[in-house]
Amino acid sequence: MSPTLPTIPPIEQLLPHAAPMILIDRVVAVNEEQLQAELEIRPDSLFNNGSGVGAWVGIEYMAQSIAAWAGYQELRQGGRAKIGFLLGARRYSCSVPEFVSGLRLGVSVQLLLQAENGLGSFDCRITDLATQQELAQATVSVFQPHDATHYLQEGMA
Repeated sequence: MSPTLPTIPPIEQLLPHAAPMILIDRVVAVNEEQLQAELEIRPDSLFNNGSGVGAWVGIEYMAQSIAAWAGYQELRQGGRAKIGFLLGARRYSCSVPEFVSGLRLGVSVQLLLQAENGLGSFDCRITDLATQQELAQATVSVFQPHDATHYLQEGMA
């Protein structure tokens, strides 16, 4: 059985991103198959147009939550967060045109498939934390190669 981390690390340790590209604020729950993240839409949030963040950014919230899940799994094994790639989203639907400023969102990701070659699929949902209303959902496909540097160099050759 894999060791469990005593606490959930800060989001900066779970994502292979640097500010300002970290769009989720924190992970509140995580295990071997799912993760719950939270974020608040603030006036200074990346992609905020003055009234809020376009609903299309929801896919990136989902992708970063998946990356945080993968980073947590790596840290549990004694490694560190690695680069992954968003391949696409199937059936992304959102009931609002934008996530308005001041809104607190919960993002949940549930592992559906994880192949040995690094391909993965997740059921993802975004919820308004104040009302518990589901605002968006999608099935998101990702790819995390075993050696991202080698993969990127081969792809550029």
